[in-house]
Amino acid sequence: MDTMKFIFFGMLVFLLAGCSTSSLVVTQESMPVVYEDDGDKEIKNNITISLFRLNNYTDTPRAGKRAGNIIEGILYAKGYKVKSHLKEKVDTLKKAKKAAKEDGSKYFMYGGVSEWRYKTGIDGEPAVSLQLSLYKTKNTKLVWSATASDSDWGNASIGTTAQDLIEEMMEN
Repeated sequence: MDTMKFIFFGMLVFLLAGCSTSSLVVTQESMPVVYEDDGDKEIKNNITISLFRLNNYTDTPRAGKRAGNIIEGILYAKGYKVKSHLKEKVDTLKKAKKAAKEDGSKYFMYGGVSEWRYKTGIDGEPAVSLQLSLYKTKNTKLVWSATASDSDWGNASIGTTAQDLIEEMMEN
């Protein structure tokens, strides 16, 4: 009887592990800190980021805009000031830097979407792959970068999968 329980438990662990996978690679530097603890009080840094629509390398229409919209909300929630350029198509770093300078932003975020779909099959699990980079506007120096992908259960949405993934990317 104990052998049957062990086999069942092993199969359950294998199935659960196979249903959701993720991968994350982040630069050693983290995102700029908005809130700093100065002993007695918390200091809020005024950090403005110009956010650009992510380049869409998928077959899914507007995947870059969709991902950018989620990123915008997460940045606001973390305390950043955001200058949104999600409606514009800015296809080079040089153009992004110029627009960020015009905004007066200290940083600008640029990136791409490699996967934004539901996998084919019985469950149709959501799958998302993103690359984000944060640059200093002054000199286009890379400050932070993260590349990640995730898939989730068949009852999850692409939006929730992407939001969880982006939050994880920005925490590291």
